[in-house]
Order: sequence, then C-alpha cells, then structure tokens
Amino acid sequence: MTDVKHARMMLDLARQDLQALCHMSDPSDFGESIFGFHAQQATEKTVKAWLSTVGLSYPRTHDLAALFALLEKSGTRVPKRFRLLMDLNDFAVAFRYSFDSALEDALDRQEVARQVTDFVEYVASTLSETEENHGTL
Repeated sequence: MTDVKHARMMLDLARQDLQALCHMSDPSDFGESIFGFHAQQATEKTVKAWLSTVGLSYPRTHDLAALFALLEKSGTRVPKRFRLLMDLNDFAVAFRYSFDSALEDALDRQEVARQVTDFVEYVASTLSETEENHGTL
C-alpha cells in the first residue's frame, strides 16, 4: 500500500539536502566529499520516497543501486537519465571517511545539482499523480 505520508516526509528531507547542495557550488568553500554526500543523500531519500509511493518497503541501506533495483524488480520503470545518480554511491560512506584526493573536483557540481533536482521533481510529480489517482492515502 502506498505510504504518501512517509513519501512526503522523505521528499521534504531530500529537498533539504538539495537546498544545501545548491549552495555548495564553490569547491573552495565545500570539499568534494561534502558536496557529494549531500547529492547522494538527496538521491537516496528521493528514491526511498519513490519506493514508498509505489507501496514498497526498503531496507536500511545507503546503496543507491540496490534501492533502484527494488523499483525495477517491482516493475517500476526507472528512466535511464536517473541511473547516473548511482555513481554517487561512494559518497554515502566511503568518501566520508577516506577520500581519494584524486577525486577532488571530479564532479561537475552544476550538472549534479541539475540531475538531482530533476530526480526530486520527477518523484514529486509521481507522488502527486498517485495522490490524484487514488486520493490521499
């Protein structure tokens, strides 16, 4: 069963990470690992909102690939453009504690912020459609 309340809560949390992310465009102010962490967190919370929207529970994990796989196994089509977000996986844990300096400034911050924003808006739209079609649950 769709859990609209939980999905909305996760989207609100994702938007907070996205807002922080959008204010981190200058690498001299925020390191790559901090920027990447907020991008990963916004993505993770958004995919969890999507899972709740389609009525799926999810494990306690930061693994974006595993979370997206849950959607696909359920028959939910994940647009190809969002699969690139799985590249943020290492920012959840690995780069928070042991960051490879070779990755400094490897992310195109403007593009990552655009992709995450697009994903949040896509899932918010999906949730709104679910609410319209089934009423607020």
